Amino acid sequence: MQPHRLLSLGSWPEARRIADVLRAETVGGVLLLAATVLALGWANSPWKDFYQDLAAFRVGPAEWHLDLPLSAWAADGLLAIFFFVAGLELKREFVAGDLRDLRRAALPVAAAVGGMLAPALIYLAVISAGDGAGMRGWAVPTATDIAFALAALGVISTHLPGALRTFLLTLAVVDDLLAITIIAIVYTAALHPVPLLLALVAIAAFGLLVQRGVTRWWLLIPLAVTAWALVHASGVHATVAGVLLAFTVPVRGADLAHRFEHRLRPLSAGFAVPVFAFFAAGVTIGGGAGLGATVTLAAVLALVIGKPVGIMAAAWLVQRFTRARLAEGLSWWDVLGLGLLGGIGFTVSLLVSELAYGPGSALDEQAKIGVLAGSLIAVLLAAVLLRVRNRHYRRLCEQEATDADADGIPDAYQR
Repeated sequence: MQPHRLLSLGSWPEARRIADVLRAETVGGVLLLAATVLALGWANSPWKDFYQDLAAFRVGPAEWHLDLPLSAWAADGLLAIFFFVAGLELKREFVAGDLRDLRRAALPVAAAVGGMLAPALIYLAVISAGDGAGMRGWAVPTATDIAFALAALGVISTHLPGALRTFLLTLAVVDDLLAITIIAIVYTAALHPVPLLLALVAIAAFGLLVQRGVTRWWLLIPLAVTAWALVHASGVHATVAGVLLAFTVPVRGADLAHRFEHRLRPLSAGFAVPVFAFFAAGVTIGGGAGLGATVTLAAVLALVIGKPVGIMAAAWLVQRFTRARLAEGLSWWDVLGLGLLGGIGFTVSLLVSELAYGPGSALDEQAKIGVLAGSLIAVLLAAVLLRVRNRHYRRLCEQEATDADADGIPDAYQR
């Protein structure tokens, strides 16, 4: 019996679908990077007061307690779209994708868990060795930003094999699930049962419609907005509504999940996430938010060391206990490179920082500086390693491109 191969190619339809997703996320990553640079430049310019006033500008119906600052609308409202798309991707992966095979799911799930635990432990250890302030933000370095990681790959210009890109995407998707679970459980300060129950009713009505194939926007959007508003009123972070709504969408048969994802992914990657980054990344560098702050150092070390260590340790354990082997042509250096890319924490990390410490607080700014610095260091280290391996990757990609049958499907996908 052939041993199971870790980081091997999946099915051809899944590979094509993931390639489309990665292209969309790469474009979104470039916009995300541009929004971040703009926010940092503006927040540290002579016009920083205008930036802060813009972020604090309130809009929305006060009678429904939704007169929120623009920064809160970005974090609570726009990111709900991001998590809706992530929820669709997660459900598709485990219901209709290659990850319904437990052997294939074991590695990205274990790597996501390892990539969550190791950074959290390092973060807590550094905080404990300091003044102890900031322990509540232990989840800040636990998530991977796939858009930023893919944008980094585009800048590095490496011929990363499709199997490694697929692993990075699925790792980030599972990361998002763990992150939203943490947000729902750990960072819910007060729970109001009545709005939550009403939200579940609205989500159930949404699910009933989509399960019956209803796609009329004038029915679905009001239900989705109602569910979001009720979750917001319940005390649970409103982005949870996006994931719960996504889980009700069918991924088989008519495959409404694909249709929703096709329409909403450009909105998520091209608008929602960059706008959130614009309001979240605008921290003033200097004073109490310098690189020497304990919380900042904790975030940097957790991302740069904790992420690759956690991902590699999890992969080694999967290999050790399943007697699997790495796919032909790959080595543990490649796993380390993916682990460093996993250290690019951004969108969810910035959100968790605000939930843990409060938007604009000293600890929040310190954590965000750490996330930005740690992500940058992780990118640079990944760039060095992946560029060293790039000649090898090019040979693998050329072989995959030329080794195709009459239908244009590489033979490797037929195995």
